[in-house]
Amino acid sequence: MLLVIDVGNSNTVIGAMESGKVKFHWRITTQSRTTDEFGMLLLELLRFRNIETSDIVGVCVSCVVPSVLYAIEKASKRYLNQDAFVIGKGIKTGMRICTDNPQQIGADRIVNAVAAYRRYPQALVVVDFGTATTLDCVNAKGEYLGGSISPGFKISSDALFVKTAKLPKVEVERTDSVIGKNTIHSMQAGMFWGYVGLVNELARRCKNELRILNPSGPVRCIATGGLANLVGSDCEEIDSVQHNLTLFGLWDLYHLNS
Repeated sequence: MLLVIDVGNSNTVIGAMESGKVKFHWRITTQSRTTDEFGMLLLELLRFRNIETSDIVGVCVSCVVPSVLYAIEKASKRYLNQDAFVIGKGIKTGMRICTDNPQQIGADRIVNAVAAYRRYPQALVVVDFGTATTLDCVNAKGEYLGGSISPGFKISSDALFVKTAKLPKVEVERTDSVIGKNTIHSMQAGMFWGYVGLVNELARRCKNELRILNPSGPVRCIATGGLANLVGSDCEEIDSVQHNLTLFGLWDLYHLNS
């Protein structure tokens, strides 16, 4: 069983995978932990699912928060007796990175692009709803072209609360109407439907640019991340939602480099 760990700015997703399938997964808050704290957390999560440490044959990590990576690597070795394979510079991806500075591209974005193209070998737009919302584009030849980065839901809602004197902090929810009858409803309508519009427009433009490169070929838009379900069904440009796309990408890259 392969343990895959996707460390994002807000949340860390841990998956136990076998034969390319996610058997179990957990979502925890990303925060600084000691080696022993993270190690004991891993053991408790595994024990809850009756997984023995001897069942873990490898660990693969994608991390965009460098300050927490050391503890994860040390905990993998100390508690699972496995050297963590970390997605980073110099690994084999099977995908040409066609950007100005490939080293600046977040590991999670490359992992998502690899996973998406392996499952849908065509021109792709991958939308990841995380702390930031990223759109990543892959052409029909399987080359990573780049993409866009926008503030995520939480960043936007927090900014609205912090930068205004009288507006309350609210949970982002889907509303049936964009005409709010009270302040909270108005804020939720503006954030949700405004966000849907942002993603739709960015995805539409990405698709159009990919079609210029390959006029006769199809372009697919895949959504992943914690809020993909909430927003995905209302975004006309999103063709499908793949919740565990990043975990699949970690599985792919681990075995590609084994």
